[in-house]
Amino acid sequence: MNAETCRTAPRSMSVRNERRRGAAGFTLIELMVVISIIAVLATIVGYNVIGAMDDASVAQAKTQIRSFKTALLAYRLKFNRFPTSAEGLGALVDNEKGIKFLDNAIPKDPWNNDYVYSSDSARDFRVISYGADGRPGGSGYDEDIDSAGGGTK
Repeated sequence: MNAETCRTAPRSMSVRNERRRGAAGFTLIELMVVISIIAVLATIVGYNVIGAMDDASVAQAKTQIRSFKTALLAYRLKFNRFPTSAEGLGALVDNEKGIKFLDNAIPKDPWNNDYVYSSDSARDFRVISYGADGRPGGSGYDEDIDSAGGGTK
């Protein structure tokens, strides 16, 4: 190496390092744009996931009510009547003959409320979930889900 190269080499390296420092990283505006895009995407995904969870809860309630209907029909075949309103759905797992028409205890609806059972005669019954709000009536996800065929979506 000659003397001229030794003198210019450190200077050219420092110029390159200065250029790199200026080009390295992101500006504040770039970071804000990326964070904003991520926030918008997260909001859209969150909204769709919550809607899907509500739809799944309604489907689960309808499936449980169908299961109750099947168990109540089996109960009727064995006892020649449906359980009274006073006996309720509990008669499907605890009755005078000790027959279990459901594998487990009576589940709560997907919103952690009890199902409402009523029977006015030996030939008719209703099982109702009052929906997400747990109160009679309502619309959308708060609408009652009824074994008689009513219910959300």
